[in-house]
Amino acid sequence: MSAINRFIQRRVLPGVLPSLPGVSHPLLQRLYASRGVTHAAELERGAANLIPFSLLKGMPAAVELLIQALHQQQQLVIVGDFDADGATSTAVLLSGLSAFGFKRVEYLVPNRFEYGYGLTPEMAELAVAQGAELIITVDNGISAIDGVALAKKAGVKVLVTDHHLAGSELPKADAIVNPNQPGCGFPSKALAGVGVAFYLLLALRAALREQDYFNTAGIAVPNLADLLDLVALGTVADVVPLDSNNRILVHQGLMRIRSGKCRPGIQALIDVANRNAAKLSASDFGFSLAPRLNAAGRLDDMSLGISCLLAKDLGLARQYAAELDSLNVERRAIEQSMQTEAQAFLSQLSFDGNTLPECLCLYRHDWHQGVIGILAGRIKEQCHRPTIVFAQGDEGELKGSARSINGLHIRDLLEEISTQYPGLIKKFGGHAMAAGLTISADRLDTFKLALSLTAKKHLTPEQLTAVIYTDGELPSECFDLGFAQLLQNAGPWGQAFPEPVFDGEFSLINQKMLSDKHLKMMLQTSDGKLVDAIWFNADNKAWPNVNVQKVQLAYQLDINEYRDKQSLQLIVRHMMAL
Repeated sequence: MSAINRFIQRRVLPGVLPSLPGVSHPLLQRLYASRGVTHAAELERGAANLIPFSLLKGMPAAVELLIQALHQQQQLVIVGDFDADGATSTAVLLSGLSAFGFKRVEYLVPNRFEYGYGLTPEMAELAVAQGAELIITVDNGISAIDGVALAKKAGVKVLVTDHHLAGSELPKADAIVNPNQPGCGFPSKALAGVGVAFYLLLALRAALREQDYFNTAGIAVPNLADLLDLVALGTVADVVPLDSNNRILVHQGLMRIRSGKCRPGIQALIDVANRNAAKLSASDFGFSLAPRLNAAGRLDDMSLGISCLLAKDLGLARQYAAELDSLNVERRAIEQSMQTEAQAFLSQLSFDGNTLPECLCLYRHDWHQGVIGILAGRIKEQCHRPTIVFAQGDEGELKGSARSINGLHIRDLLEEISTQYPGLIKKFGGHAMAAGLTISADRLDTFKLALSLTAKKHLTPEQLTAVIYTDGELPSECFDLGFAQLLQNAGPWGQAFPEPVFDGEFSLINQKMLSDKHLKMMLQTSDGKLVDAIWFNADNKAWPNVNVQKVQLAYQLDINEYRDKQSLQLIVRHMMAL
């Protein structure tokens, strides 16, 4: 199946470039400006520049609940989620609360195949059965109307910490901390679940200091910076926008890891992924560590991932990491099989822009429920269409995972469908770019029709055209290791703060395919410089092509390391023969 056309378009710069003291390189000034940076303060990466926790609505009530629970040594049950954000959130809160002197803290993470997402009534029943006196949700809870109600009816208090968008009704919890709940004035709406959990601990520590609790209890004041490696991993893994506040959290976590102040569980994940902790980048979180952690929640039980993150001993952590790595290998095999089947379906559709549906909806009865989110993301990237993939759930239900493109808020789209077609969607939740939902199996065709009709109202031809945004041509003097290192250090780069991509024309000196899918090339710039390049997952039906001597590229600068030797390398994102 041929891919859709992709177009290279340069990012728009503001009419007047902002003055950014401390940013010496003029190209770096332009890069920041094109990403919306207007003041030097937005580039500060010190922890002191974090937005104050006091701006989070519901924080005083949440802290009061925790202080009461601490003094009474109540039984706490943390209810997490089965993805990397949920796992790191659970580990942050459990580790942090233990450091404060809480002695009775347990956690529950729903198995996606048995209980589904979040604090469902079934999960609330389990927490009550464990003797919970206070349930704390992390990375979920804002839509847990029934689960919270069941817990409250049983006499259990509930503290919701979440970052997902709120629906029309909020759960009747004792306290809710969520930057996206109505009326919250916290400036950053991009906090991940793990960020919210971290902020809760910051607020609790401040309140306990005011009460002179640590001196009285003979407990050292916890150094919450020890948790920043978890916060950084969960933030990048959840693909939330890296606004200035999240960049601080990620940068601080990376600095701790690079300096050797890394917990055994994350070190073990770094080792099994064959990465170098001293040179770890934000992209390593997203592409190397998070997939292994997520594999537990996709194929088995996220408790394995949480156990890895909480391990005190590196040897034990490596055992957990090895299990996670094996699960990830299995996940890849399942995903590849599902992709092959999806391609067979998509090959029946035309890619001329007229007959390709505005929104893709795929289902096979034997697809793995834990992998449909990845498949939806792959198809979305390939076809540049919002994509929903379904797998069989329980008792005549289908579980769906949705991924969207810029310009279409997928959770809002599902809410619109749910409002216009009452009962069609049993439940849903998520973000602008990703969401989950449940429907009855016998209503799949109806849902497809409703999805198509609703999506057509919101999507324009321009939005459905895949565009690769670049930062223009790279000056000749920037083709060196020094500038590549400067770019790496100028991040962290990520969602909504994309790593720089450049475009330009090159002579193609030689080319060869590696492992039948990666195109390795030697290129020459217009002024005669030779540079290595690699195009991962290139079209092996079109390349290598000995007839092509000149190409236009969209690419990123990379530092390749081989046998302790560094060299400049271009990572190709798109290539066209000239």
